[in-house]
This record gives sequence, C-alpha cells and structure tokens, in this order.
Amino acid sequence: MRKTLLFIGILFLFGITETAHAQSISNDSGSKTIVFNSNVNLPLSGIEKRMLSEVYDETLKNNILDNPPRLKSIKNIIRNRVKILNMPNYPKDYTLLSQVPLFDKYNASMKREVFDKSTFNPLKYNFDFYANSTQVFRVDKTDYYIVLKSQNQN
Repeated sequence: MRKTLLFIGILFLFGITETAHAQSISNDSGSKTIVFNSNVNLPLSGIEKRMLSEVYDETLKNNILDNPPRLKSIKNIIRNRVKILNMPNYPKDYTLLSQVPLFDKYNASMKREVFDKSTFNPLKYNFDFYANSTQVFRVDKTDYYIVLKSQNQN
C-alpha cells in the first residue's frame, strides 16, 4: 500500500513539475511517437559531456555525437527523465542502486563511486531507460530515490 502511494505521489509530482515537457502522440499504427522537450535542442553542457565521455569512452563520437537521434534521446534522459528525490518517510523496499549493474559495454574500467547527488551519472548504470512505466530505485543506506520517468509518460 505504501509503495502504491509513493508511486502515485511521484507521478503527481512529475505531473506538476513537468507540465511543459514531452508529450506522447499516437500515430496511425497505434504506437506512440515521442515528442521531446525543446531543451534537448540545446548543446551539451560540460557536465553532460563528462558523463557521456565516462560511459562511452573512445566510442563517444561514433556512437553518440555523430548520431543526432541518439544524442537527442540521451539528452532527454539526462535533462528530463531522471530525478533524484530525498524522501525520508518512504518505504525502503525498492531495488537498491548497488543491485543495478554498471553499463560498462564501452568502458570496461568504469567503477562504482560513492553516491553524490551533484555528480551522479545515471548513464553509468544499466537502467531500462526505455521501459513503459516509471521506475524507482533507492540509493543504498540513504533516503535518496532515483526516479526514471518513462519516455511514454504524458
């Protein structure tokens, strides 16, 4: 019950804070077309470039920077879909961040770091960024929760 209330609360929070963000539109085939927030058209910041470089290493240019649709999708993840919330009064029975494998396909030397909200790189983790529903993970031994908003969420 508490988990359900948390989920509803998070959805409500996103509804209030993200009203200007992406909308999903159904096309003729019944699938949803993702319409991005206009902020994905802005250039990468230095912090975002560092995040991408850390994950994609020597393949960054080929895999991301030279692929405009992929770059736009990554910007959408970083800028609009990942939220870190401090929620001390919520249940602790969510998947722990330490249980999510690292996404080390392009950088085998990547290591886990002590969590710091200001430097957290969600791209380092093998999250299912393209799931059909919002996902919630708890940062081990803290009251921080990482909320991954579905790209299909209105």
